[in-house]
Amino acid sequence: MTAGAIAGVLEHCVMYPLDSVKTRMQSLSPRTSGYGISYTLRNMIKTEGLLRPIRGVSAVIAGAGPAHALYFGAYEFTKESLAKFTKHNQINYIVSAVAATLIHDAISNPAEVIKQRLQMYNSSYRSVLQCTRGIYRNEGFAAFYRSYSTQLIMNLPYQAIHFTTYEFFQNMLNKERKYDPLVHMMAGAAAGATASAFTTPLDVVKTLLNTQETGFTRGMSEAIRQIYRMAGPLGFFKGLGARVLYAMPATAICWSTYEFFKFTLCGRSNEDYKSSISGISSLQPKDTKSALSVEKLRSDDMINNNRISGVRYVLPASNLKAAETQAEIPSGVREAAPIKAVCELSAVSGINALNLNTVHNDVKRNYDRGFSSP
Repeated sequence: MTAGAIAGVLEHCVMYPLDSVKTRMQSLSPRTSGYGISYTLRNMIKTEGLLRPIRGVSAVIAGAGPAHALYFGAYEFTKESLAKFTKHNQINYIVSAVAATLIHDAISNPAEVIKQRLQMYNSSYRSVLQCTRGIYRNEGFAAFYRSYSTQLIMNLPYQAIHFTTYEFFQNMLNKERKYDPLVHMMAGAAAGATASAFTTPLDVVKTLLNTQETGFTRGMSEAIRQIYRMAGPLGFFKGLGARVLYAMPATAICWSTYEFFKFTLCGRSNEDYKSSISGISSLQPKDTKSALSVEKLRSDDMINNNRISGVRYVLPASNLKAAETQAEIPSGVREAAPIKAVCELSAVSGINALNLNTVHNDVKRNYDRGFSSP
């Protein structure tokens, strides 16, 4: 969870200026429509100041930390729990992503509303606290969750595509699931680009619901009709390029940071570290070479045990004499009879590896050693 919180904060802070550009491009305002990424960013800095693209970043820091901590924690817990009941990896990825998204969006949605209000063109708010008080006073608490259902509808498929794509590239490029920063960045960038491209239309709807101040557009269906009426079918893909360019490095930073701190917190030990959420677990196909090695070791142990069981152990003369004196030798013992006190040791339960038959050519018989038969 600590690694997830750090990863979430870094992801949003580093890429925040591009996120502000994306919000401006998705707006239905005629003052910002039709502009490209570079022009929107230059115009924002030129007309509103150098720090304008990062206005509202403190709201993201306050929301992203706990949201991403619970996000990664819920995903790990759900995934490891489901691994005990199902062997279908893709189903596990999707169900775990849904559980993580439900928790993440419940925490991050108010911060998302505040952030986008501050990012809008000609915003009347100048700080996070001013924006929070103004929204609550003028629109009520419900305004912070006006787009929650839309955000869930967008983020559920987004996270399902995101995690499935990340796990796919991890399985392809990092089968042993070791710490590999380059693979983590590549897999994260591919996952972010794919998921963001597919869910851009819903992101446009969410932006409209978050940035409106009148509250006339009350739901997802009304927002869809308004976007179509004002911008046509292409209006649902406003800011597609900016969204993909934002998501690729953002998710690459997020995953590489998460994996780095996870590796560091594990003491930089590959044995304790599990790459990505699942790591080397029952979700991943077992390495056939490793399985064969384990089987070979087991078979070698069995062969060695069988060999040991056939060995006739020779006790030293002093130990043999002590064993004979402690054992009661029945009257019917003859010269060919082995010493039962030692031979029957192998019959004790749990001792199957050794067969202690003390038969040796150099061991003298009873009458040769001074014993007289009764």
